[in-house]
Amino acid sequence: MKLLHIDSSILGDYSASRQLTAAIVIAQKNVNPALEITYYDLAADPIEHLSGAEFMVFRGAEPQDETARQAAARNTQVLDDFLAADIIVVGTPMYNFSLPSQLKAWLDRLAVAGKTFQYTANGVEGLVKGKQVIVASTRGGFHSEGSPTAFLDHQESYITAIFNFIGLSDVRFIRAEGLGSPEKREDTLKAAIDEIDTLGV
Repeated sequence: MKLLHIDSSILGDYSASRQLTAAIVIAQKNVNPALEITYYDLAADPIEHLSGAEFMVFRGAEPQDETARQAAARNTQVLDDFLAADIIVVGTPMYNFSLPSQLKAWLDRLAVAGKTFQYTANGVEGLVKGKQVIVASTRGGFHSEGSPTAFLDHQESYITAIFNFIGLSDVRFIRAEGLGSPEKREDTLKAAIDEIDTLGV
């Protein structure tokens, strides 16, 4: 079994989403001690925004220079690590009602026509199957279903949509909201940690 661990928060040790992904990985490791883990820190080692040259390589073109060749090789590795994983753990805070641009850059390397999805006569078909996605979602406010500001959630809705698009329907969220309120932060983080403890049940 292989697990791919993705962190995207820019806050380092102050990050709630990093705290949650670490707890998720520990919980999964406790269930399966032989679990192989690959780790990406998208803030410390960012993937650049997708370029036109990289997009053309996705479409089958040959890289035209050394920079493009290096980017293509990195993109291949990113996709290979994703496809090899049985479990994907993603940490994402909400930034301005969406997800970090660092995480968006990583997701842009996963949606590759012919590799993770294809167009058919009946519409789009996702080609990725049999993986579990666990997302540690953190927000300063309250934007989940039933909240007056739920319509502003372009974080969890986007992540769900893109994983569904490439074929993955088993997407579970561990959510900690209201972190911007000091009096609520400790309780909401504890509730999320308690929920993580049930993942292996």
